[in-house]
Amino acid sequence: MTSVAATRVERRAAVPELRAAEGRRLIGHAAIWDAPARIGGAFTEVIRRGAFAACLARSPDVRALQDHDDTRLLGRTKAGTLELHEDDRGLAFTVLLPNTTVAGDLLELVQRGDASGCSFGFIAIREGWPARDHRELLAVDLVEISICCAPPAYPQTSVQARSLTKPGGVLVRQRFVATL
Repeated sequence: MTSVAATRVERRAAVPELRAAEGRRLIGHAAIWDAPARIGGAFTEVIRRGAFAACLARSPDVRALQDHDDTRLLGRTKAGTLELHEDDRGLAFTVLLPNTTVAGDLLELVQRGDASGCSFGFIAIREGWPARDHRELLAVDLVEISICCAPPAYPQTSVQARSLTKPGGVLVRQRFVATL
């Protein structure tokens, strides 16, 4: 049986700034402030600055996943392997990847520029509808963030992947794909 809370979880994809960093870490933004996205062809949605603040202040146990798949766990806040915070751009994250096949494959996809973005699962706590076809997310409870290979809902942002060598952090390769 599905819980009532689980039926209210919504997911949104974005093409955030995302990069692979030294030490098997992914760094980027899972959500971008005020970036309009067309949701299911039905309405346009924006995430307003501060939408995650109350949730993050409660220190919830948020998971980092690949493609919203609970069996592809990449990190979690409870374990200290996922860090989340709001900044001037949106919801920023750093995830320390485990030494697993799933994480290794994902790291390679990000470094090559094949991973197309991020997504996040949330429950809307406070929202506004200034027009029938325009939704503003004002406060949400964050359930999970995902690194995804699916097309993004928020195409206004960019994806960046880079790989560094350990000795001195010398840049080995860099790839930048902008979809502005």
